[in-house]
Amino acid sequence: MPRLTPLALALSSLLAATPALAQQAEKAPDQKKDARTLDTLIVTGTRVTDRTVAESQSPIDIITPEALESTGTTELATALSRALPSLNFPRAAINDGTDAMRPAQLRGLAPDHVLVLVNGKRYHLGALVNVNGSQGRSSSPADLNSIPIAAIERVEVLRDGASAQYGSDAIAGVINIVLKSSASGGSATATYGKYKEGDGGKYQVMADAGLGLGNAGKVHLAAQFGHQNQTNRATPYAGPQTPTSPPVGQTVQRLGDPEVDNRSLTYNWEMPAADYLKFYSYGIYTHRETLSNGFFRPAGDSRNIPSIYPNGFLPKIFNTSNDYQFVMGMRSSIGETQFDASYTYGYNDLRFDVKNSLNRSLGPSSPTQFYAGALKYTQHVLNLDLNRQVDIGLAYPATLSYGLEWRGEQFEIAPGEPNSYINGGVLLGGQPTPSGAQVFPGFRPSDSGTFDRHSTSFYVGLEADLTDKLSGGIAARHERYSDFGNTTTGKLSLRYVFSDAVALRATASTGFHAPSLQQQYYQTTSTNFIGGIPFDLVTFRVTNPAGIALGAEPLKPEKSRNLSLGLVLTPADGLYLTADAYRIKVTDRISLSENLTSAAVRNYLNTHGFPAVAGGRYFTNALDTTTTGIDLVGTYTWKLAASSVDWTLSYNYNKTTVDRVAPNPPALTAIDPTALRFGRVELGRFEVGAPRDKFVLGAQWNLGAWKLGANLSRYGKFTIRNSNPALDQTFGAKWLTDLSASYRTGGWEFALGADNVFDTYPDQVIPPNTNSGQLIWPTQSPFGFNGAYYYGRVSYKW
Repeated sequence: MPRLTPLALALSSLLAATPALAQQAEKAPDQKKDARTLDTLIVTGTRVTDRTVAESQSPIDIITPEALESTGTTELATALSRALPSLNFPRAAINDGTDAMRPAQLRGLAPDHVLVLVNGKRYHLGALVNVNGSQGRSSSPADLNSIPIAAIERVEVLRDGASAQYGSDAIAGVINIVLKSSASGGSATATYGKYKEGDGGKYQVMADAGLGLGNAGKVHLAAQFGHQNQTNRATPYAGPQTPTSPPVGQTVQRLGDPEVDNRSLTYNWEMPAADYLKFYSYGIYTHRETLSNGFFRPAGDSRNIPSIYPNGFLPKIFNTSNDYQFVMGMRSSIGETQFDASYTYGYNDLRFDVKNSLNRSLGPSSPTQFYAGALKYTQHVLNLDLNRQVDIGLAYPATLSYGLEWRGEQFEIAPGEPNSYINGGVLLGGQPTPSGAQVFPGFRPSDSGTFDRHSTSFYVGLEADLTDKLSGGIAARHERYSDFGNTTTGKLSLRYVFSDAVALRATASTGFHAPSLQQQYYQTTSTNFIGGIPFDLVTFRVTNPAGIALGAEPLKPEKSRNLSLGLVLTPADGLYLTADAYRIKVTDRISLSENLTSAAVRNYLNTHGFPAVAGGRYFTNALDTTTTGIDLVGTYTWKLAASSVDWTLSYNYNKTTVDRVAPNPPALTAIDPTALRFGRVELGRFEVGAPRDKFVLGAQWNLGAWKLGANLSRYGKFTIRNSNPALDQTFGAKWLTDLSASYRTGGWEFALGADNVFDTYPDQVIPPNTNSGQLIWPTQSPFGFNGAYYYGRVSYKW
């Protein structure tokens, strides 16, 4: 007898309940739907202008500002991960730039397999590509935390492939942030909190206001600023005392959240010029400064200069990030055709400064601070979207949508100052010493450059109510990129209503993710000394001749095939249940290879035109994966005599398997038949690095002026693999509880809360993997490793 998976059990149980619920609905056809979210008009995943959440042919979640602000977090990605079981957002630490721009995963796929929109317009990517050992390694996603919560009216999360509707990146789904747009009213909020351990104190101040501008329309403004102190969960060094080790029993390392300063400004403007013409624009500016750290260099370490740091030093990375997003457009009509024409500009730069460090090769005169360079990404988008009602012989008109898009992108690597990467020639014991700034050597002029591309696309879609019970949609999109060529995607959606209480929905689609400019052209170089001779270790861009000699090839788009089947139940007044199963196959996934540094590789490069290169790594299309899972979501309002309780229940089960690892290219095999491009550590991030499942149960008791909230979350097990299988570790499932209470009087609201009130931590790392007892917590933990957090909040609304 075949073994039933949790996916099959859950879906079969719900499908088995369909006939009974349909019979119940026939007895009560006029049951009301939950007006809080079910009747919300959606703009994501459909071109129909009057479609609601309850009528959607694809699974979609509406996250309200109240939900985003219901915990102590001030980060959008953290708030979403607590509301959405299918979103994973671990708190990376000691991961260079990833500490400043942390990636989030939807349905266990790559962070850049999620398309981020703001008011339905493509939000720009971050300039960073993740190249260190975090979840989301090899990806270059948009930075969700650059969008301030103060400006958000709601978040629509489409949990379905949508490349045929929106283009590249929408493999796992779409996150559409809808900005506040009212012409009046507003709010101001101040929040302060701290961890139980006494560190990580943070404050956040937010305000927004709507203004009527008479003939100039209306504008909604928002501002947000705040500060977060570092946390530290490192523990004392417990290894043997040697001349090159830290002092035994002292905590010299830091493991935790970075120090962060942030500020954001937004506007959302709209002006009706006539009954048939409306102009609109929005802008977002975010500035963030992040101070993180690397690994401690002991006093006797050969990388230290005792005259500068007699007790050793902990080098720090200071990242400065700036994000700009600007949109302007107009909506109008020609006859019965509605159109929306717009221009979008997006930009991110990420600057790297190194502090509390040195360049060992410069000797005692070495500076202790360095400018290490910057990464910059720019996006320009022109859109023309059209739709109209058409009669195709059905009882109701169909909606025909079509449009054009042009997108231009640019990626730049700016070099650091010379002291951040040069070798000054100072020897130690007659031997050369490491080049560049400790912790993050600067980008060299040979790494720097500006790279661009453009793409054009055309899409068409048709959505219709085929009968009173059956609705459907079909979409297709063709894109042409200047670097890799053409791609075409399609989507078919169906929804069948058995009764007012029961509906079935299904989608089938193809999708793609275009290789980002960051993945294609990122390059950085460090120097190692082998036998006293300097050799470069390089993260090669795919056009680097030395990388090509080792098998690097032009990157191709990742392609996907998505299937989903969902059940929608509204069996009683105030009760809403959905179950959506999915299967996503992705081919030619882009990943960063292992370092190829064998003696055979070095000898080949040194004798074939690359005398200073010892080897390196590169991005390549080498993996195929299949992801299967199920999302369960339920909401219920329990009405009592003088109060009500809002219940939410959600669950995600998700499993990814690697179906294929491409063989080494012939060029690499000829150089080193034993070369390994993808080891078990990297493959483990795909298959077991994220929690297998996640469960969330929430309740809010509304009692007059009081609101009492409780949220129970269960994070499933995950595994961190080691190059030595004996050192693999699986971390067990953990339960976390969040509590909050608020009181409203007039326009004021006062709130107190505790996240992770019972101070739950992940399992400790096994001793061999703790860096001699210093790093005992896993940085891949889906809920972090900081413990209980307490906060207070005061807000005023008008």
